[in-house]
Amino acid sequence: MSIDARIGFEALLAEAEREIETLDVGTAIRLHGSDNVVFVDLRDVRELGREGRVPGAFHMPRGMLEFWVHPDSPYFKKIFLEEKRFILFCNRGWRSALATREAQRIGLQRVCHVAGGFSAWADGGGPVERPERK
Repeated sequence: MSIDARIGFEALLAEAEREIETLDVGTAIRLHGSDNVVFVDLRDVRELGREGRVPGAFHMPRGMLEFWVHPDSPYFKKIFLEEKRFILFCNRGWRSALATREAQRIGLQRVCHVAGGFSAWADGGGPVERPERK
C-alpha cells in the first residue's frame, strides 16, 4: 500500500498561516488572564498529564473541534457563544494553526493561535500548572 501524497504538511501549515492570525508567545502570555480571552488547549489528555496545563485554559481535544464549535452539533459547547477572543494552542503550533483555520471556516469569530504552542509558552516563562507526580 502506498500514499499518493499531493500536499505535504508544511504546505498545509503555510497555507493555514496565510489565512489566520498568529500570536507570538510574548503577546499570548500578556493576554493570559484577560477577561475577554479564552485559551483553548487542543492537546491530547496524555500531553496534559505529561507536560501540564495553561492555568484557566479550556480543554478541547483537536478531534472534537468541528463538533464542539458548530452550533448545530449535538456536542456543541456554549463557551463558543461568548463574545471573547479564542486563542488556540497545541504542543508546537501545528495542530492549532490548522484548527484555527477550520474554526474560522465554521464561522467562529475572533480566533487565533499561538506560534510554537505550549512548548514555546513554557519556554517563554508562561504560567504552567504542572501535573501531580504519583
